Amino acid sequence: MRFRRLLLLSILLFALSFGWAGGTDYIKGLLPAIPSSQRITTHLASSWERTYRMIALKSAVNEKLNKTNYITIQYIPLAMQQSIIAVEDNRFYRHYGFDIEGILRAMLVNMQAGGFSEGGSTITQQLIKNLFLTQEKTYGRKAEEFLLAMNMELRYSKEEILEMYLNTIYFGSGAYGIGDAAKIYFDKAPVNLTLAECSLLAGLPNAPSLNSPYVDFNAAKQRQAIVLSAMARQGYIGSQTAEETRLTPIKLAK
Repeated sequence: MRFRRLLLLSILLFALSFGWAGGTDYIKGLLPAIPSSQRITTHLASSWERTYRMIALKSAVNEKLNKTNYITIQYIPLAMQQSIIAVEDNRFYRHYGFDIEGILRAMLVNMQAGGFSEGGSTITQQLIKNLFLTQEKTYGRKAEEFLLAMNMELRYSKEEILEMYLNTIYFGSGAYGIGDAAKIYFDKAPVNLTLAECSLLAGLPNAPSLNSPYVDFNAAKQRQAIVLSAMARQGYIGSQTAEETRLTPIKLAK
């Protein structure tokens, strides 16, 4: 654990030094020109915001988190935690905020596509994006996401990161966070969710507006099957349990 923290801190300090020494000039050169007075104001505000997030990450996170109906990890079923990890980031407990294998795979896909078609983001990176960043797919934004993800791994435990992620992701149909999702879809508290319900919810963030069972129930069930297969493949459940859960009737709140 100590070696891991020292390694991450070294990488983080190097990246920050590189950026502050002018290493971001290339990225800035790709941005459209802004009138001088506006450019100065925008640059100062943007620089301060980025610096603040890096040196006072916990304060910045607390300012962004919506504590309304916030569910702590002990009240989120293990099945929900395992479901989301299985389908979103199966190496979550083994990486340091970024997944080299995922990044290399995404780079290969993007090179073949001639642009950004796949991100290779971890749960930590997705949380950073949900809290602070835009959906813009640029190398500058990905670099900031990468640095903040390493910073977050230094300052928070995996359980804390997973808790915040489950409280910020969009599940479709107006449900932001696991508390809203459990209520809107099943009219219950998250702690009472079954494996069938957890696996259905875990499939929604991939395309929440399309996969919501209120929009397309068949699409939601197809995603649930993918989640259950991933859980079985990674040893969270047996193949028989996965099949039985897939066939379990889902009773929605409305």
